[in-house]
Amino acid sequence: MRCVANVPGRLTAVGRVRAPRRLRALLIPVFLSAGCSGPLSALDPAGPGAARIERLWWILFWIATIVFAAVVGLILYSLRHGRRDLTPDIDKDEAQWGDRFIAVVGVVIPVLILLGGFIYSLGEMNALATHDDEGPALDIEVVSHNWWWEVRYPNGAVTANEIHIPTGERIRLTLTTADVIHSFWVPRLQAKMDHVPGSENQMWIEADEPGIYRGQCAEFCGLQHAHMAFFVEAESPEDFDRWYENAASSASTPSDGSARRGLDVFLSSSCVGCHAIEGTEAAATAGPDLTHLAARETLFAGKLVNTRANLERLIVDPQGIKPGVGMPPTELDSGELEALLDYLESLD
Repeated sequence: MRCVANVPGRLTAVGRVRAPRRLRALLIPVFLSAGCSGPLSALDPAGPGAARIERLWWILFWIATIVFAAVVGLILYSLRHGRRDLTPDIDKDEAQWGDRFIAVVGVVIPVLILLGGFIYSLGEMNALATHDDEGPALDIEVVSHNWWWEVRYPNGAVTANEIHIPTGERIRLTLTTADVIHSFWVPRLQAKMDHVPGSENQMWIEADEPGIYRGQCAEFCGLQHAHMAFFVEAESPEDFDRWYENAASSASTPSDGSARRGLDVFLSSSCVGCHAIEGTEAAATAGPDLTHLAARETLFAGKLVNTRANLERLIVDPQGIKPGVGMPPTELDSGELEALLDYLESLD
């Protein structure tokens, strides 16, 4: 059955909905600009490092656009003014532009563009790698694991999958790995850098404004590579100082009866074999430090929002949430599970 094809939005003869041409033309810039913003867009910088990357990207983009337009223009010119006589007679007169044009357009200009772009890129790369001569405001160690991030501060604070920094300050990160190669990348703050087994890499990050900036492992590292996210939380210096002091403190002793029982459940179950809670007997390092678990926004390296229901899912069936992760299921009866959840929710 054939349908009317001339009415905008109606079915065409092949049965598909066709948008008006004017509407499609208006949608083109929308699609082209879709990658210019978002939590993982390097074209929406929130710090001086990412601003350099964005500036370099736009410079190369416009150079490429101009070159593309020039090439298309020459092609169109040749199609319009080229030979239409297909006879074997060859015009041996000297070309209108000659060898000089070929040499300039085909050799000199490309060499100048590539050389200029290379020299400018080297300068930007050096600026991205250079640390502040006066020294960073803070040194933070980031250890990558399959598939989560351990974050260690100079005052002894340890957290997981969240990096707190003060705004307006250059922070030095020391990157190591506990297993395979990973890559640390916060697109809105800095370029990526690898965590390489047996070595340390260093980089700096800085955020201009308070906010939460998503990061991601950018080197394929196994089954759950895509679910190995982290968050950089940039705070005002005053807010950061308060967080920094609290993060180094030990977990408070639970006052609630159910939470006290939950601590006993934690120390007598498989949890104590992998996790540490400062101020208790739990001191294992195979899994994330849980001293201030309740203060975190997410669980499982950004896989889940930190809610009681998700925490229960994580304890009971971690493989169902993140197959291949090193965390085994914890077998508890309903009373023990509720008590454990009460205790973990008190760790702020």
